Amino acid sequence: MKHKPINADDVDNGDDDDTDEFSCSGLVRAWYFLSGQYPVPAGCNLRGLSEGLITFTRIFSPEAACEVIEAEEHSHVFYEAEPDIWMVMIVEKSKESEAIWRIDALRGVLKEVHSLFMMFNGPIRALLDKEPAGGLIRSHLYTFIMDYLSDFLVGKKLQLPNFRDSLRERGTVQMLTIGREAAIEVQSLVRQIESSAGNTPCYSLILFQDLLVSTTLSPEDTINLFTYAVLRLSPRALPSAVSSWSYLRKGNVSSHAATRSISANSGAVLDQFYRSHNSSSAGDPGYNVARPLQPDKWTKGKDGFLVSGIWNTEAGSSTPTIPTIWLQQTGERMYLCVFQHRNLTLILLIPVTSIPNGEQAISVVKQQVLENASVKIDKVEEKLSKGWGGENAYHVSGYRYLLVDGDKNVSRASPPTKVTTLTKESLVALTKLREEVDLEKSRAKWDGPDQDKDLEISIRAKNNAWVIGRVTRGKELYMVLEKANETLLYASDAVENFSNRYCNGTFSLD
Repeated sequence: MKHKPINADDVDNGDDDDTDEFSCSGLVRAWYFLSGQYPVPAGCNLRGLSEGLITFTRIFSPEAACEVIEAEEHSHVFYEAEPDIWMVMIVEKSKESEAIWRIDALRGVLKEVHSLFMMFNGPIRALLDKEPAGGLIRSHLYTFIMDYLSDFLVGKKLQLPNFRDSLRERGTVQMLTIGREAAIEVQSLVRQIESSAGNTPCYSLILFQDLLVSTTLSPEDTINLFTYAVLRLSPRALPSAVSSWSYLRKGNVSSHAATRSISANSGAVLDQFYRSHNSSSAGDPGYNVARPLQPDKWTKGKDGFLVSGIWNTEAGSSTPTIPTIWLQQTGERMYLCVFQHRNLTLILLIPVTSIPNGEQAISVVKQQVLENASVKIDKVEEKLSKGWGGENAYHVSGYRYLLVDGDKNVSRASPPTKVTTLTKESLVALTKLREEVDLEKSRAKWDGPDQDKDLEISIRAKNNAWVIGRVTRGKELYMVLEKANETLLYASDAVENFSNRYCNGTFSLD
């Protein structure tokens, strides 16, 4: 349910005693603070307002509470991360030319940070139940989100996804297209790697560059681990890597493609945290908090396995514990082992419960991977490298596009370097088109959970470009044609040709 507009910017709930950004009492248990205007304590006075809005809107829509409130000076974006646990983002509106965003893209940021948080820490509810006073969850949330926001900092400015990101889709994976022969080799490698764990059941995920090659995980766990791998583990994410290309990394786009700047003061929010560990807003410094999202903390060891010193250490020990994650589908805690060979990244997940002596057993598994799978790893990397078309492999001349398969959580898009050639007018028009599609998808969901809605929207932008969106059977296609003929028929034929050649006719109107 979307609501707009009301004048909510000057409302104060009178809760001046609670100065924590991440409140652990009441309905709004997790506060995701992004406003550049409010200092930390004042921003939390809006907690009561958020709680009231959520409660009020549920009276009229019990199954779909408030998603966004458009106030005069701010957008209030809500996301129910877990039952009765909400994350709230407050974004300051601005008259700057870059201040155009899509609400669902902002909610995607909240969804992503919560999914990553759960992957490393488990559900927020479990931490709250463990310590109802809130000190434990506050310390974990604050540290985790501050590290997450570091990827959105450009200089001293926090930048959010805006209209220049309209040809991207957060919460999806990008697959590498490979031939049959290479696919057989990859499957053989998967079996070889997993057999290195002996009789212990395990999972694996393989990436080439920043693209997914293979996974044995559930779709939700694949998305989480893929997102983390691209951000921190892939060859392009390591400190020694220098590259301008990636589907997900935010700090490597050119200045022309830079996303909207919120406020120069927002950078100070992060700086303040790192300088003020004794602040109540940062949680209790006595808690032992792992920081898996700290940038540039993973390095490649001599044996090819990645190592990091950012994980927790056991009490009384100076030796870092083995990295672990939680699987969303099964709730299992898994050891995280990452091997890298040139452009290939292999991730092996082993259940913690199956290995009583973790450090020693993991060392044995790593050694077996090196002994049994090294030749196969080198062969697969060579085959994928030969078949890889480079950073512009998925560029289609004359088209700027985004393909999304919502059922498989997979997307493919024009390379960012090609998207930056589009004019602002085209991208703004595409953002507005995507907002319309988001609204229609929400309406279809309200009308019935099983209702599939086919949709086509075409817009002639101010610069005479055609912006087109087609949705059918859980799949979405968004396209910008800046050099198309003036007629809609010409643009429609161009989409038909693209659909028939690259989408097996999925988006064809025939």
